[in-house]
Amino acid sequence: MKILLFGKNGQLGWELQRSLLPLGEVLALDKLQQNFCADLSQPANLAATVRAVQPNIIVNAAAYTAVDKAESDIDIARLINAVSPGVLAEEAKRCGACLVHYSTDYVFDGSGGNARQETDPVGPLNVYGQTKLEGELAIQAVGCQHLIFRTSWVYAARGNNFAKIMLRLAQERQHLNVINDQFGAPTGAELLADITAHAIEKIVQQPDLSGVYHLTASGETSWYEYAHFVLDYARQLGIELKTEQGSIQAIPSSDYPTPAKRPLNSRLNTTKLTKAFGLHLPVWQLGVERMLTELYGK
Repeated sequence: MKILLFGKNGQLGWELQRSLLPLGEVLALDKLQQNFCADLSQPANLAATVRAVQPNIIVNAAAYTAVDKAESDIDIARLINAVSPGVLAEEAKRCGACLVHYSTDYVFDGSGGNARQETDPVGPLNVYGQTKLEGELAIQAVGCQHLIFRTSWVYAARGNNFAKIMLRLAQERQHLNVINDQFGAPTGAELLADITAHAIEKIVQQPDLSGVYHLTASGETSWYEYAHFVLDYARQLGIELKTEQGSIQAIPSSDYPTPAKRPLNSRLNTTKLTKAFGLHLPVWQLGVERMLTELYGK
């Protein structure tokens, strides 16, 4: 099996390089690659890369993810998140490959308190969410074999993330303000990569599994509760913090305005995924503990 991976140096792409290797030959590219174009802002050259490689599986882990910047950078966000995924889908169909693509809870409007199912109505609140939705629709319109995984609150030991930011701030400040009215499930790039490899193995034998799936860790939390969990675990690891346990103030999203509006409800129902692929998704706390132990454990 020949696998073509785009976005190899991102949080998810880095983990995918590890998880995909047992499946076959993996050609992992980033946009600075010399031999092939892997820049999603150049869709025509991207198509040429796929035609040259002729892969069995295309995994697109690249995206425009600067949520706030996308509000004023609409054209490039749309090119990377919507136009190029559609081009990859066309090339996948041309060479008979399966396209694996990642999307987001931001395709929903974040209303209500229930976990969203794949068939629930969409309604993005910001440019990032809108362009990611357009990417989904472009892939589906082409009709190639595909796996689209919607996920949320992604983190990894590599790169920046909420847990690292909270730890840094807690080492510098005596008091923290953290949003308490947005809910979701922190999901590790390591988990996403492992599930991807499992799903690829399965879909090769069962092509009818093609479709959109929600993929997050189990459970739910708020950013405020997440921060408490991270700092409590950091103390167990012996990390000295200026912020004491009672010094985190819960605030509403309205007290922390951003250019892009965020959904309050980022809960995703993963029942379709677990049943289709025979999976058990671990609770979010396990992945966060593992990351923190890897980074800061002695």
